[in-house]
Amino acid sequence: MAETDHTECLHRYLRYARDSLLWKLEDLSEYDIRRPMTPTGTNLLGLVKHLGMIELGYLGLVFGRHFDEHVPWFGPTGLLRDLDPSTMEADFDMWATPEESREDVIGLYRRAWEHADATVAELAPEAVGRVPWWPDKRNPVTLHLILTHVVAETQRHLGHADIVREMLDGAVGSRRDNDNMPTDDRRWWEEHRARLEDAARRAGQR
Repeated sequence: MAETDHTECLHRYLRYARDSLLWKLEDLSEYDIRRPMTPTGTNLLGLVKHLGMIELGYLGLVFGRHFDEHVPWFGPTGLLRDLDPSTMEADFDMWATPEESREDVIGLYRRAWEHADATVAELAPEAVGRVPWWPDKRNPVTLHLILTHVVAETQRHLGHADIVREMLDGAVGSRRDNDNMPTDDRRWWEEHRARLEDAARRAGQR
């Protein structure tokens, strides 16, 4: 890939982040993938649900490419184009109800990929769209700008997923085929953490 192909470069980073996010849910129970691990409720399946909405909105609706599949949490009609955020519960897309299965949420996320990928493939980087939920001064937008935004959003939430998964069962790593960790020796990590704790305490006593 030529380094000048900025769209493909961004798209590659998006695909990497998508796969890594879903890896964070593997081998966990239904309870653990939904379990709120922060005071604001951050949970793994909710991150997947949220990012599905992000891709369908930014890399679909913004460019007039509607996703016409009926999805219950999109509102009364089940269509994203009719979603009225003012009538929705706050953070409705950041958690899954007991009725929404893992397969439902992950399946929608994968179909959102396909919808978004078609937008990236079929439109030029300079293609113009409009983000209805952004102020007028930030519109219109280009596909290149929005793809950059979606990559940043996905990577940000992947970082949340990294921390949530480590809090759940201690599993770490950036991806299945390369965890990017210096060692898996538990004693090394215990000593390393103790060293950091000592450094923090001594700095705090200055």
